[in-house]
Amino acid sequence: MRSFVKNVLANIVAIMIIAAVFFMFLLTLVVVSMFSDSHKATVKNNSVLTLDFKTNIIDSPTEESGELFTFNEKEKNILIFDMLEAIKKAKTDDKIKGISIETDGIKAGMTQLDDIRTALEDFKKSGKFVYAYGNSVSQSAYYLGSVADQYFLNPSGGIELKGLSTEILYMKSFADKYGIGIQVIRHGKYKSAVEPFLRDDMSPENKEQLSVLLKDLWSAKSLKMAGSRKIDTAQFRTVVDSLYGIIPDLSLQHKLADRLIQKTEYDNLMKAKLNVKEKDKLNKISFSKYISSFSEDNTKKEDQVAVLYASGAIYNGEGNDAVYSENFVKEIKKLTENDKIKAVVFRINSPGGSANASDEILFEMQQLKKKKPVVVSFGDYAASGGYYIAMAADKIYSEPNTLTGSIGVFGIIPYFKEIANKNGLSSHAVNTNANSNMYSPINGITPGGVSIMTRSVEQTYKRFVHFVTQNRNKSFTQIDEVGGGRVWSGTRAKQLGLVDELGTLNDAIAFAAQKAKLKNYNVATYPKKVTKLEQIFKDMDEDEISARLIKNKIGKENYKIFEQVTNPKLKSEVMMEMPYQIKFD
Repeated sequence: MRSFVKNVLANIVAIMIIAAVFFMFLLTLVVVSMFSDSHKATVKNNSVLTLDFKTNIIDSPTEESGELFTFNEKEKNILIFDMLEAIKKAKTDDKIKGISIETDGIKAGMTQLDDIRTALEDFKKSGKFVYAYGNSVSQSAYYLGSVADQYFLNPSGGIELKGLSTEILYMKSFADKYGIGIQVIRHGKYKSAVEPFLRDDMSPENKEQLSVLLKDLWSAKSLKMAGSRKIDTAQFRTVVDSLYGIIPDLSLQHKLADRLIQKTEYDNLMKAKLNVKEKDKLNKISFSKYISSFSEDNTKKEDQVAVLYASGAIYNGEGNDAVYSENFVKEIKKLTENDKIKAVVFRINSPGGSANASDEILFEMQQLKKKKPVVVSFGDYAASGGYYIAMAADKIYSEPNTLTGSIGVFGIIPYFKEIANKNGLSSHAVNTNANSNMYSPINGITPGGVSIMTRSVEQTYKRFVHFVTQNRNKSFTQIDEVGGGRVWSGTRAKQLGLVDELGTLNDAIAFAAQKAKLKNYNVATYPKKVTKLEQIFKDMDEDEISARLIKNKIGKENYKIFEQVTNPKLKSEVMMEMPYQIKFD
C-alpha cells in the first residue's frame, strides 16, 4: 500500500512539474512574441522603403492569419490603411529616399492594389524614386510594379500578363449520374450562385454579366499599366494576347521592363542612386518595420472616427475569420454607446451570406445611424448581404473595381434519394403534421416545404429591395431592373445610383469627420485586434482546433464549402451571397 501511495504521489509531482515547465515555456513564447510585435523600429538615414514577398496586405484586423508567434522570418500582415499611411508619411520623411517593390506575387485584393498604386503615384511627386524588380512575376505584382519609374526583370524571369478570366464548374449531369438531387429556390435571373446545380453550361444571363464585369475590371487595369509603361493601348493588348511578358527578351522589347539584370545588380544600382559605396550595406526597411516606427507617434485625441470592419462571409452566431452576427451586433452597440466616437466608417469587404444575419446587422446599423453619422466604404466585395448591410449609410463610397450589388436571394436543398436507393437504403418517417419532416437528406423537401421556402425567398428579396429603395431614393421597379442578382463593378454601380461616390477608405474617413464637424481626431479600428494571450486561450477550444486543422488541410475556400455542407445552421438558411470571387493573380 505504501508503495502504491508513493507511486501516485510521484506521478502527481511529475505532472505538476511538466505542467509548470509547459506554462513557463508558453509564457516565454508569449512575452517574446509580444515584444517582437511591439518593438519600435529605428529608421536609418538614406533608407529605401521595401515591399517584399513577406508582406500580406489585409483589409481588416479580423483577417489575421491566427499564427500565435510571428517573427521576422514569417509573413507580415499589414492593414491597407496602415500601408497607405506609411507611403504618405514616407513622402515627406527625409530618411526615406525611395521605395523598392521587390515581389513576384502579392497577397492583396484588387481595390487594395488600386489604392497602393494611387498612393505610389502621389509619392513620386516628391521627386523620390520608385523602382521595381521581379523574377517570375504574377499579374497582380506587375500591375503594382508597373507604376515604378523603372521596372527591372531578371534575365531568366518572366511576367505572367494574360488578362482576366473566370471558369465555372457545372455539375448537373454529375449530380444526376450519381443520384444526387438538388432543389433550388431563387429570385433573380442573374443569381448564378445556384446555376452550376441547374444546368451543364453557362446561361446567357450569366455570360452577359460576367463579360461586362470582367471587361470593366480589365479595362481599368490595362489602361493604367499601359499608361505607366507609355505603351499604346492597342499595342498593349497585342502584348497581353501574345503572352510576350513570359519571355524576358520580349518583355524588354515591348517595354514591359526597362532592363534585364540580376538582383545584386539591382541593389548596386540603388546604391549608386543614393551615393552608397558598393561594399557598404544598402539600408532597406520593410513596410511592417517602418509602420512600427511611427504607429505610436500620434497624440491621443478625445474625438474619434471609428472604422468598423466587416470582412468575409456573413453568418449567424459567433465565430472568427468572418462576419458573425452575434459578435458584430455587440461591436455596433459598443460604438453606439461610446461618446468618444463621433462618426463611424463602415468598411465592407464581403460577398454576403446569411439573409437573417445580414438583416440583424442592418437593423443595428440603423440604430447607430440615429445617433452618429455612418459612412460606408466598399473594399473588393460589397455584394448580396455585403450590399444589404450598407443600407443604413448616410453616404456610400465604392472603389472603381468593387464587385457591387448582386441584389438577389437563393436557397439550395440537396438530397440523396437515388444514391440511397441504388445502394439498398431507404428512409421512412412517421409524422404528426403535414410537413413535420419538411426536409429529409434522403427524400428532399416536401411540396409544402417548397411552397413556403419559395414564399420566404420572395419575401426576403422584397425586403432587400425595400431597404435599397429607401437608401438610394429609387422606386422598386428601378432597383429590380438593376437587381436580379446581377453583379456590377463599382464604376457601373456609381452610374446606376447604387453608390454615391468612387473613393477610398481615406475619402470615407475624411467625409465622416467633416459630417461630424471634427478637425482634430483619431482613427480607431473595430473589432479590436485580439491579443496574443487571448488568441492562445481561444485556440485551446476543441472546436477551434478542429476547424483550424481542417482549414489548413483543405484551404480556406474549400473549408467554406465544407462548412456549408456540414453546418446545420447554414444548410437551412435563405442566403444572400455572391456566386463567385474574382482574384487578380
